Amino acid sequence: MSMKTLLPAFRTIVVPLLAWLCYFLAGYAEGGLFSLLMAVLLMGAVMAAVHHAEVVAHRVGEPYGTLVLAVAITVIEVSLIVSLMLAGGAGTDTLARDTVFAAVMIILTGIIGICLLAGGIRFKEQVFGEFGVSAALVTLTAISVLTLVLPNYTTSILGPSYSPAQLIFVAVISLILYGAYVTMQTGRHRDYFLPEAAEISEEMHAPPPTIRDTAVSLTFLLICLGAVVLIAKSLAPAIETGVVELGAPKSMVGIIVASVILLPEGLAAFKAARKNRLQTSLNLALGSALASIGLTIPAVAMVSVMAGLPVTLGIDTKSIVLLMLSLFTIMLSFGTGRTNFLQGVVLLVIFAVYLFTTIIP
Repeated sequence: MSMKTLLPAFRTIVVPLLAWLCYFLAGYAEGGLFSLLMAVLLMGAVMAAVHHAEVVAHRVGEPYGTLVLAVAITVIEVSLIVSLMLAGGAGTDTLARDTVFAAVMIILTGIIGICLLAGGIRFKEQVFGEFGVSAALVTLTAISVLTLVLPNYTTSILGPSYSPAQLIFVAVISLILYGAYVTMQTGRHRDYFLPEAAEISEEMHAPPPTIRDTAVSLTFLLICLGAVVLIAKSLAPAIETGVVELGAPKSMVGIIVASVILLPEGLAAFKAARKNRLQTSLNLALGSALASIGLTIPAVAMVSVMAGLPVTLGIDTKSIVLLMLSLFTIMLSFGTGRTNFLQGVVLLVIFAVYLFTTIIP
């Protein structure tokens, strides 16, 4: 077997199995080096999960492919947040809020920003379907405000939290909005999300994987997801300790968790933008943002109500300003159906401000 065959097999099959082995050995080995090894295997398992999701996505085609990737990433996020909530500890009531808000900001300003910048530098201008992007942004704006902003202004209970009845109601609303978006994306308006003619390439016409290969990838996708959730849960105390030792606020934990989860999807979106496939890139990014908030909040709400765990969803005033600025800038950037490097620069500046004001509030 050649090196070209061995290396992909090691990354996508052996690494997830090593991640599971490392998790089972966690009770017998401790220390900084072992935590570093677990972190490396965690990243490897995330990358392998996205590879297998891409194989399944290629089999089912667009726009179902980007939907598979978005849901796979969100399952990782939801499972991690819920497992940490059930484990308890300081700050778990705000973990869902911090992670979801971080995911939205990373996608809207970081991932989309670098994609527009890279595509603009390489191709000067890029085009995309306005209708699909507009639908995603309308849905994302509604869910973001209802879940992250509105809790600050309700009066049933004090603080930036919903009462149990309100939490259930907002969870149902989030599922309805996300379900309506997915129905539009995969149903009668599927053409809104298909790549532009200019994006069609030989790569997109590559033969789809066989049913056997798809079944193998689906199995290893589940194996990878399980490894990611369990290892991340084991590493959570070390991450929190590191954040405290650095003197950074607890919300940095949410940014770290979201960054790890979104890294592979961000790379996929970046690669698509570099190949002048901006529609696919935006489908990946905005679909992930919608899945992240539209599925995570209902899952967290269900766990909160059933287990009687407190959950804080409302973001502070500074975060509201940054969220509104990000959504407003994104809508202006995508208003003409064409993008260039300037929109990317502006979004990345907002992302830098978000990171800076999180560390130094």
